[in-house]
Amino acid sequence: MVNNDVINEVTNDAMSVDAFLDRCRAIVGAGFVLDTPGDMAPFLRDWRGRFTGAARAVLRPGSVDEVAQLVRACADARVPIVPQGGNTGLVLGSVPDAGGTAVVLSLTRLNRIRAIDAVNRTITVDAGAVLQHVQQAALDAGCLFPLSLAAEGSCTIGGNLSTNAGGTAVLRYGNTRELCLGLEVVTAQGELWSGLRGLRKDNTGYDLRDLYIGAEGTLGIITGAVMKLYPLPKASITALAALPSPAHALQLLSLAQDRAGASLTGFELISEYCLELVATHFPQLPRPFATTHPQYALLEISSNESEAHGVALLEGTIAAAIDAGIVVDAVVATSVAQSRGLWALREHIPLAQAADGKNIKHDISLPVSTIASFIAHTEPLLQQAFPGCRLVCFGHLGDGNLHFNVAPPHGIGHEAFLANQANVNRLVHDTVVAYGGSISAEHGIGALKRDELARYKSPVELNLMRAVKAALDPHNIMNPGKIL
Repeated sequence: MVNNDVINEVTNDAMSVDAFLDRCRAIVGAGFVLDTPGDMAPFLRDWRGRFTGAARAVLRPGSVDEVAQLVRACADARVPIVPQGGNTGLVLGSVPDAGGTAVVLSLTRLNRIRAIDAVNRTITVDAGAVLQHVQQAALDAGCLFPLSLAAEGSCTIGGNLSTNAGGTAVLRYGNTRELCLGLEVVTAQGELWSGLRGLRKDNTGYDLRDLYIGAEGTLGIITGAVMKLYPLPKASITALAALPSPAHALQLLSLAQDRAGASLTGFELISEYCLELVATHFPQLPRPFATTHPQYALLEISSNESEAHGVALLEGTIAAAIDAGIVVDAVVATSVAQSRGLWALREHIPLAQAADGKNIKHDISLPVSTIASFIAHTEPLLQQAFPGCRLVCFGHLGDGNLHFNVAPPHGIGHEAFLANQANVNRLVHDTVVAYGGSISAEHGIGALKRDELARYKSPVELNLMRAVKAALDPHNIMNPGKIL
């Protein structure tokens, strides 16, 4: 099993810290070994600005070979490594702890689009390629790379794979795991495994790819990937529907799936309070309805036939839902600009939360059929335990993923309310598990949810995970203290 004491060893027995850093400078160049507080600061602070770790240095390799050499240097010196992409994670998985013994290995210089095969529908990229750049490269080739999330202008493919990121199109295309055909990985020993095969079928033993996807850098460092591409839709049509309750949203989801099938590429649940936050902090964004409603659903239908086909399909779905008493009112976008405006309402919810102050976040997943009853059951429990708290509930209803965040009551300071985090987490997570759900849908575990994972995973699962970790990273240098 993993010896956690290893991460506290100093390098002085094998070589001095200076000698270790000199070896790193010889590998990547002195300008890419950052060891002053000012230079390292952006790499040590988490995305939410709640935690700042410490490190011996930030290493910025410019090639896969340099990554492998740096890992070998760290393995020889028993220096812990924190792999980092765009550092947009939300669970403290991509920043070091406060001990100062680790190095951050930033992959942002590995940012090439290596190859596009439009016939095989694949794109091969460096791990440090920014998601938005991969989307654009696919678009330039007349294809679609469907992974889309709020941080797409900053997050990297390696980070997306390491956390098995979700986003808004999981309903149709799946998580990042489903979008990946092959990986290139530097192991904890500094060896290079090249599995960059663009094959849909490769039944030749253990699927090593799936070990590293979602491992949050605890087993090795992803340096490249072959990702799936899809035909570019002729049109994507968006609508925002007003609903009486989450239960009605589930009815609309079933109706839309029955009518549109795989053409339904997005289905988001948004509460009225979420739109109130957006209106308060981003008044320039549209308010589609003159009156308020308890819940809203944002639907997107993509048509491979024509815009007229997509509009007819979506309008027909909305009309059927209104006739059935499921939908109270709806707005169907009639232009790309209107569609972007509707999506902007959804995408600005996290920004509005941040502008409003700190809250206690939960990234949960549930069987889709239980979501309405979960919300109806859990919100009263929260109000009873924390009177006046405000529920910021939104997310990817189509794939069962809710962002179920709890904000303080009016008049209560955010820092004071955060003192309740452990109790709020316990209430929410206990209820999630009782409903057959997961405490982490798409953000990962990192350091923030490590103790929560230990509470809810079975001993058998945890022991299997520890066995994998010990086998692939026996010295526990790969992102120690994360997940396990």
